[in-house]
Amino acid sequence: MTKMKLKTLLYLAIVGTVVTSTFSCTKLKEEFKGEAEEGALIEAGALLITAYSSLNTPYQQEQRWVMQEISTDAAMAPTRGGDWDDNGMHRAIHLHSWNADNGYVNNTFVGLSTAVFNAGKVLRSNPNAQQAAEARFIRALAMFDIVDLYGVVPFRQGASLEDFKIAPDVLQPQDVMDFMIKELNEIITTLPAGELKRAYVANKNAARVLLMKIYLNKGAFLNRQKPTFDADDMNKVIALAKEITATGPYSVSAKGKYFDNFAPDNDEKSTENIFTLYNKNGDRGGSVDRTWNTIAHYNMNPSGWNGWCTLSDYYDKFATNDERRGLYYEYAADTTSNRKKEFKRQNVGFFAGQQYNWSTNKPLMARNPSNTPLSFTPEVTIRTSGNTLETAGIRPMKYAYDYASSGQKNNDWVVYRYADVLLMQAEAILRGGTGTAAEALALVNGIRLNRGVDNLTAMTLDNLLDERARELYWEGWRRQDLIRFGKYLLAWQEKAADADPKTLLYPIPNLQLAVNPNLKQNPGY
Repeated sequence: MTKMKLKTLLYLAIVGTVVTSTFSCTKLKEEFKGEAEEGALIEAGALLITAYSSLNTPYQQEQRWVMQEISTDAAMAPTRGGDWDDNGMHRAIHLHSWNADNGYVNNTFVGLSTAVFNAGKVLRSNPNAQQAAEARFIRALAMFDIVDLYGVVPFRQGASLEDFKIAPDVLQPQDVMDFMIKELNEIITTLPAGELKRAYVANKNAARVLLMKIYLNKGAFLNRQKPTFDADDMNKVIALAKEITATGPYSVSAKGKYFDNFAPDNDEKSTENIFTLYNKNGDRGGSVDRTWNTIAHYNMNPSGWNGWCTLSDYYDKFATNDERRGLYYEYAADTTSNRKKEFKRQNVGFFAGQQYNWSTNKPLMARNPSNTPLSFTPEVTIRTSGNTLETAGIRPMKYAYDYASSGQKNNDWVVYRYADVLLMQAEAILRGGTGTAAEALALVNGIRLNRGVDNLTAMTLDNLLDERARELYWEGWRRQDLIRFGKYLLAWQEKAADADPKTLLYPIPNLQLAVNPNLKQNPGY
């Protein structure tokens, strides 16, 4: 994986400044001024990297991801005997029985707020124009997630910006959206153009995607029980999608290449990734290997934690020939005999049925009881025990495991992807934006064609939601989609219908209420 890193670009910019000044006649005070500006640029650059990095924990199959996926029909973290109990913290997210002391509820609030804070530190450190624009994008991205999950956003402005003894203001949904829209429109001209190989740098098209998500979800953020969709907002979504298509280097990945978007060298291979989080061994990154550890059995290669899974109804949304469901994916960072000896066992997608040793090609067995074949079953309950303890539940694996790296895995984490842009464009048409159902159908079938599945014959909101489920599984959007489509409170496997619509928002964590008197608990908690 070869990458031009942010700090390298920063270094080159500084070196260019120093070299130029060497050949110019300047006054002593001008030289001092230049040194001060150079120091500020270095400080702002380092703080910017910290701001980017603060997104890693909320996103990379942990805090925010758990609240967006495990709270839905797409994912579950069942308690397996004595494992994965943690005082019911994981079960509560799937069952919608959380409270304001749940660890995920608090840690996600803290993690996203930290990203907002770190982006603000960049802005207070004399950044150049592009550094400031990137920091403002990071801040808007985190604020979007906070208002999505909690309904309000604590935000320092005015006196509290300089005096941290003053509690932050609390922005309501309309104020948050107005602020984000203004910010993103102001920074688009300053952000760099989107580049596939540098998708980890905030860019114009990433800002456009975030604007699309704001406009598409605005009605849901303002009224979660009965979302409305303004035609002008839907037309903005459509216009932004067309701008991304016109100005970006993106295309839906070719047949057989879906998992290029999530590979250890996805910065080189992907034709879709618009904004990612940077992961590079020997440099920096987040725990992208959690995508393997959380689902893999102890006897798989490498050993995992035998934890999370999907539900059979979700798995059944996929046709058998849909490459997104899983296949053998050949990639250079697979150093196992599965590739070298051409066993070619499925290594990405949904692991279902008998699993195999990728060194010997022999069937794997469970650990306890050891005479039980390791065959993952569709049937799973929120608490498992006995002979199903290690085998219950189909295990989704979206990021091909980076065997070539013994340290930080190199798969960049995908935040925004071009297929999502096209699906949002189709949805905005169906929700009253300019366009026809035939146009929406063509957008969706263009994606399906490259995934190896038959065309849909008609386009409705229900089958669009199912297509989003297939295309974007375990990418951190399912809860938001279900709320927007009015289905989050319904019953599904291992979760009864919600008795109270309060669960359309998570509670404000008690620990946060204790330190910010401006915060008020969400209704019903």
